[in-house]
Amino acid sequence: MGSQDAHTDGTGRRALLGAAMLGAGGAVLGLSGTARAATAGSAGHGKGGLGSLPVPTVIGHRGASGYRPEHTFGSYQLALDLGADIVEAGDLVPTRDGHLVCRHEPEIGGTTDVADHKEFADRRTTKVLDGVSVTGWFTEDFTLAELKTLRAIERIPANRPHNTLYNGRWEIPTFEEVLKWQDEQTRRRGKQVWIYPETKHPTYFRKLGLGLEERVAKLLHKHGKDRRNSPVILQSFEPTSIQRLNKLVDNPLVVLLSAANTRPFDFVETGDPRTVADLITPKGLREIAGYAQGIGPTLDLVITKKADGSLDKETTLVADAHKVGLILHPYTMRNENPFLPAEYRKGSDADAYGDAFGAFRRYFATGIDGVFTDNPDTGVLARQDFVNR
Repeated sequence: MGSQDAHTDGTGRRALLGAAMLGAGGAVLGLSGTARAATAGSAGHGKGGLGSLPVPTVIGHRGASGYRPEHTFGSYQLALDLGADIVEAGDLVPTRDGHLVCRHEPEIGGTTDVADHKEFADRRTTKVLDGVSVTGWFTEDFTLAELKTLRAIERIPANRPHNTLYNGRWEIPTFEEVLKWQDEQTRRRGKQVWIYPETKHPTYFRKLGLGLEERVAKLLHKHGKDRRNSPVILQSFEPTSIQRLNKLVDNPLVVLLSAANTRPFDFVETGDPRTVADLITPKGLREIAGYAQGIGPTLDLVITKKADGSLDKETTLVADAHKVGLILHPYTMRNENPFLPAEYRKGSDADAYGDAFGAFRRYFATGIDGVFTDNPDTGVLARQDFVNR
């Protein structure tokens, strides 16, 4: 897999996926946001691949992490129960013995009970991760067997004290376990379950001899999920990671984009001076479209914010991306006040819900193709409201 003869080039795959999207119940790039959502709110008339997904697509961010500790089977399962079209399972980081596990970051002090394990006290260390000094415990210093003795905990208890009820309930899943779970859930539910894994800090891990892309490709190939219509979308904040994956698998690929003034770390390492602002120009988007099928921008790249945190101006990113055939799945919608634009907050409590439905409605109106959310049930209801208004 991945040879020049066997692999379709990025343009060919993009054209095929674009054709599938045109059949997805009216998900036509030229329509307004309202028209696109209204005509594409149901599945794509039996079309395979991305064309089978509702638009706008509701993506369970690390599962249903608004209600359960993130990247656990409890969170993934609940995301499906709440109606997510895709589950972000998961953020992929390696163990010392080369297995891929699902954690938001390689540092696991904030997402597991590792600090309570005296036998691992001497593993606590400080490392430089993508140019930032980080202190804690890192997956690459543990074998899979050791990580399996840990249990997940809530990452942001100040915002989600209710989630701490589930601390210690679930272990860390491996990517291979996720692929088997996906098949099991597809059979059980009678509909295709989609996942959206991410390669985390690929440049960092490659320098440690723990390259992520080859490991991801090997597992996808083993499970027959490395094809253009496979229900697995791959994403990364490092464009070169997506370019590498483009040579190894035929899956839909998405480049994640942070704040406009930031640089992907692979660019920092190679001396590429470009920032995200350069990548979201028409020229930059055309380049991305040569090896990927979509982008995952932070929501602030879709609608900018004022100094007070309220929404300001809608950018041309949606239209510009659609012109070159890219879909957009921005991140991340959350129900709690601190994560919402200022005008949609209600009160000041850190764990209280604001007007999330209003915020969803505003972002859907831009014409985005989907959105990552910690609260899939809110996203599904917001989509129903938007499509039927």
